[in-house]
Amino acid sequence: MSQISEKKRVLIFVVCYNAEQTVEAVLGRIPEVVWENKDYQAEALIIDDQSPDNTFFKAHQYSTLHPNRKLTVLYNPKNQGYGGNQKIGYRYAIKNGFDAVVLLHGDGQYAPEYLDQMIRPILDDQADVVFGSRMLNRINALKGKMPLYKWLGNQILTFMENRILKSNLSEFHSGYRAYRIKTLSEIPFQYNSNYFDFDTDIIIQLIDTKKRIKEISIPTFYGDEICRVNGIKYALKIIGSCIQSRFNKIGLYYHPKFDYEPAGNYPNKFGYASSHQFALDTVRQGGAVVDIGRKSGFIGEQLKHKNASTISINAHIEPAVRQNSNKCIETDIETYDFNDDFGKVDYVLILDIIEHLKLPEKFLRKIRNKFSKDNPEIVITTGNVAFLPLRLSLLFGAFNYGKRGILDLGHSRLFTFKSLARTLETNGFEIIKTKGIPAPFPLATNKKILASLLLWFNSFFILLSKNLFSYQIAVIAKPLPTLEHLLEDAHKAKDKKIQDFSQGRQDGR
Repeated sequence: MSQISEKKRVLIFVVCYNAEQTVEAVLGRIPEVVWENKDYQAEALIIDDQSPDNTFFKAHQYSTLHPNRKLTVLYNPKNQGYGGNQKIGYRYAIKNGFDAVVLLHGDGQYAPEYLDQMIRPILDDQADVVFGSRMLNRINALKGKMPLYKWLGNQILTFMENRILKSNLSEFHSGYRAYRIKTLSEIPFQYNSNYFDFDTDIIIQLIDTKKRIKEISIPTFYGDEICRVNGIKYALKIIGSCIQSRFNKIGLYYHPKFDYEPAGNYPNKFGYASSHQFALDTVRQGGAVVDIGRKSGFIGEQLKHKNASTISINAHIEPAVRQNSNKCIETDIETYDFNDDFGKVDYVLILDIIEHLKLPEKFLRKIRNKFSKDNPEIVITTGNVAFLPLRLSLLFGAFNYGKRGILDLGHSRLFTFKSLARTLETNGFEIIKTKGIPAPFPLATNKKILASLLLWFNSFFILLSKNLFSYQIAVIAKPLPTLEHLLEDAHKAKDKKIQDFSQGRQDGR
């Protein structure tokens, strides 16, 4: 190990429930090299999760008999569950400024003799997380008396999780783990399950945030401990979490435990059937564009490649948007009067904005009043609240708002194809084209073939029923002339008519 000028602080976190027969032995097996080490300073935290037996007193007695070792014994007055107990321990580690934490079970299922090997890769900056795996040597797991049904179930579930998450771990289900504290502080583990699927939730978070995971081989030991895991319930929960995490990526589902992005950080959706690509394909080379409400510079950057001149309007203009715009107007979209000089406008882009407005009808009328004389193409995209997954969720009483997607937390209004068309027509727009947009599957999987296949199927079903299978609605509309403009045109036409009549009489003489 490289020279460490200042000793790092390592927490050995022992989770306990009904472990009165084993907890003292587990603490006693922690090697002396862990307690007395030149590179790190170790402490232990034991949390008894309201055991009905004497686990707490056994652990407390051990700490009293070993005053030379820094041991903290806590007791949960209410049972928090396996995952809930971990949350408390990790919060303790973060709050008290440790550098790493190792999870150890008080029932003796995992060998304390491997603690130093678990800690070293993190302190050497070779990993953010270290998992003790019993499946790097699968036969040894059977020799360690892992029941055959658990041995098979472990591998089947791990295979399924690896396929869903695009990972390559030998085991998802070991409870022997070491974490860099900085890594824990960067993931929302506090929202994870309090049940045994907590361990899967945290792996999903680590994979999604691209943390460095290292596995080391550990021995398997199954003794007389009581298994408290309902296998069917556990399997359904962990596979459900994996699938939900992928749906979270594309906005079909939301849970804060899978939310790692700052607010308003929207990815671009170019290169496949999407709202962004629909808008980009609509704008012709060299067009004059008014882009309303875009938070990112993706659209402006692509429009620049088409030699389009862009005016961007938003409450806060990001540097990337300024860089790719010919003019920027920083204002509240909802109250903006559109009195600025825009010149001749060919396109107005209103992408994923109308659903955020409290009064979209008033906003649309202002757009019509300002731009109807130019007769530009108005490109509008919004989520389709009649999308089949949302209908199914309503069937089961769920309406899951999230940070992104159809049920964005910031949405004030929700639309179907018919309600959007009615809103546009009522407020003086003629609809030129309507298109259903599939779900953004490339955001959920980095497998191009799988994403392309899912997009193809979604697009095919949109042909059968755009109302049912479209993730988003895309519309191209044109503002009809206002009464003011029609009156103005009538005056001009009258003058021209008289002028033409007079000219004709002169030519006839």
